[in-house]
Amino acid sequence: MSQHVYKHIELTGSSENGIEEAVNNAINKASDSLHGMRWLEVTDTRGHIENGRVAHWQVTVKVGFTLD
Repeated sequence: MSQHVYKHIELTGSSENGIEEAVNNAINKASDSLHGMRWLEVTDTRGHIENGRVAHWQVTVKVGFTLD
């Protein structure tokens, strides 16, 4: 059985199209400089309102990655 040690960080992604895309935007951008990402936990969801409508979503995720 392998033993893993994880470090975690918080990221906030945004999207005009929805919550899932906001999460994917955060993970996709983080993957440019981080490797070994293994899990995520949504910790906060917010929306920005303009003219009585949701203009965009912001989602904060905690991301865990394995250490080298």
